[in-house]
Amino acid sequence: MSGNPAVVMRLVASAYSVAEKAGAIVRKVLHSGDLGIVEKTGANDLQTLADRLAQKSICASLYRSFPNITIIGEEDLPSEEVQEDLIESGQAEEILQKSCPEDYKALKEEELVVWVDPLDGTKEYTEASRCLHLQDVVQKPLKGLNKTHGTAMWLLDNVTVLIGIAYEGRAIAGVINQPFYNYQLGSGAALGRTMWGMLGLGAFGFELREVPADKRIVTTTRSHSNKTVTDCVNAMEPHEVIRVGGAGNKIIQLIEGKASAYVFASPGCKKWDTCAPEAILHAVGGRLTDMFGNTYCYNADVKHMNSAGVLATLRNHDYYVSRVPPSVQQALKSE
Repeated sequence: MSGNPAVVMRLVASAYSVAEKAGAIVRKVLHSGDLGIVEKTGANDLQTLADRLAQKSICASLYRSFPNITIIGEEDLPSEEVQEDLIESGQAEEILQKSCPEDYKALKEEELVVWVDPLDGTKEYTEASRCLHLQDVVQKPLKGLNKTHGTAMWLLDNVTVLIGIAYEGRAIAGVINQPFYNYQLGSGAALGRTMWGMLGLGAFGFELREVPADKRIVTTTRSHSNKTVTDCVNAMEPHEVIRVGGAGNKIIQLIEGKASAYVFASPGCKKWDTCAPEAILHAVGGRLTDMFGNTYCYNADVKHMNSAGVLATLRNHDYYVSRVPPSVQQALKSE
């Protein structure tokens, strides 16, 4: 560990460890066979026990080490004492060893806003549970499941834990945990991976790849489509369209060379969906904006909804902005 790591580096290092703890909670709840599902605003807006426990773990753990930060989580949970076994006090040594970008060395806790989505892709998480048959989940570990569970496991690939860190309204650092990554490698592989990034420092935990320059592959929503979304996707003239769940997962498609653009021309995504992925994407030279090309603000007092949609790319962002139809722009409100 360096002599006295900057506050933001310690926060990112803690967020890394906390995200791994949350990922373990997400796996444990699925194994238990009791997801504790409740509807928030309807059948497409669900909350599970994993959402609740993971958010409690993340918020309580970070507050214990950084009592003056602001944390905004997706789940509206009552204030109550958090069990000690949910607390994670570790910090990722590999992050503490890195040099903090000059712009962020003097940041104080009270200047930082943390946006938390404890389980991005809840719909896919619950659908996967149904596909897996609870008896199977209870009786054997997920990494031992056979190919007959392929559909369910593909759905679980959509699930992520997101912790984003913002300063002066800008997403400057983020952590993404994929709890079920590596399931296809069999019983010898450890489940889960964590990636992270910071502006001015780079992004880590994955291999950056790009879609060939002559291909346009668009990733978009799997379960929240409408005419505006479809019209906008079609306007990009894609060679292929990939429909997956989770904002975090869609950004992973971009940075691992599976998609050229993430197009979601509709309200629906919230700041906790995009803060962490945006920071990681920006750290490798990509961009995430609304459908007008405007950057989102992550101050503590902003509205949570990304009402003008989400457009994210690793390269050629201006091209995709230019392809957004006027009818789509009229249907959305620029922030």
